[in-house]
Amino acid sequence: MTERAPHITPGCTVLIAAFDDVPEHSFLVEEVYEDCITGIAQTGPLAGTYGEPDLSLVIRVLQQAPR
Repeated sequence: MTERAPHITPGCTVLIAAFDDVPEHSFLVEEVYEDCITGIAQTGPLAGTYGEPDLSLVIRVLQQAPR
């Protein structure tokens, strides 16, 4: 993982930066890889859609995974 997002774990919610015509949105993380995460958009025009955003798009962790 990058220094910018060291606490991303499956089950947490992160804020994804705006890209193309998609505004900032929250994203529920399913898997964490070296360069990207996978999961489901929670808000915005892509809500409910599966995605694989690059880790560089993560602005911050909004909510840690439940324990």
